[in-house]
Amino acid sequence: MEIGGLFTALLFGAIIGGLGRLVVPGRQHVSLLATILVGIVAALLGTAAATVLGVANTPGIDWIELALQVGLAGAGVTVLANRSRPKLPR
Repeated sequence: MEIGGLFTALLFGAIIGGLGRLVVPGRQHVSLLATILVGIVAALLGTAAATVLGVANTPGIDWIELALQVGLAGAGVTVLANRSRPKLPR
């Protein structure tokens, strides 16, 4: 992988991860690094899902693929936020 591809993956992961955090209500106690990693994984899985569904290559902006990626990022952020949240005693 070239340095340009790595930088693009980090930037795109940060954008998708950030959008994923925006769709989840409330505050999430998830680090920036975890958000970027969730965004990168969500972008890859969303693209794979769009390919399987046959909507990966459409004319113009791939809105369905983007929605899949952001939805997966939101789910990933939610899982991480609930996993790292301290449990309160009853």
